[in-house]
Amino acid sequence: MEKVIDLDKKIFVFLNGLGTENFDNFWLIVTKQLHWTPFFLLILYLIKKQLDWKKLGIVLLFIAVLITFTDQVTNVFKFTFERSRPCKDLEISSIIRIVKCSNTYSFFSGHASNSMATMTFIFLLMKQYGKRMYWLFIFPFVFAYSRIYLGLHFPTDILTGYFFGLLAGTLFFKIYQVLSKKYNW
Repeated sequence: MEKVIDLDKKIFVFLNGLGTENFDNFWLIVTKQLHWTPFFLLILYLIKKQLDWKKLGIVLLFIAVLITFTDQVTNVFKFTFERSRPCKDLEISSIIRIVKCSNTYSFFSGHASNSMATMTFIFLLMKQYGKRMYWLFIFPFVFAYSRIYLGLHFPTDILTGYFFGLLAGTLFFKIYQVLSKKYNW
């Protein structure tokens, strides 16, 4: 496990070191969910084009519960493992670019898990309506990478968040399908 953690730190230092002050403000904007509102509204519009108001409401309820579930499980992991964020890691904090820091724990990334879970659910819901729905995954990839750039998460935090989000999004979609058939939504 020490080799994995050491490699994780080395990859983090490399990726984080690619940043420059010229792009810091850009990545500070990217990391805030509020700044993604136009993207979310576009997705909402695309979903609404395919579903009636009742189904849209049910989908939005599922997404809200999915985000709550994913966020809470992420917090359980954070408080169980208590891994320091890179900006607080004494071994590397003096050699990395710290654009933003937080006093909360690092493992695993809520940004990665929530964004991947949501986009996985929406992708599975919408893929029948368009062959190019994979573009939805731009959001979790860019959104979560911002956390490495800023100095807030290690790559394994992001990858684990992606993996958990993929599982959670798929699970919630399967539940949605079962209930949709049962109640004829």
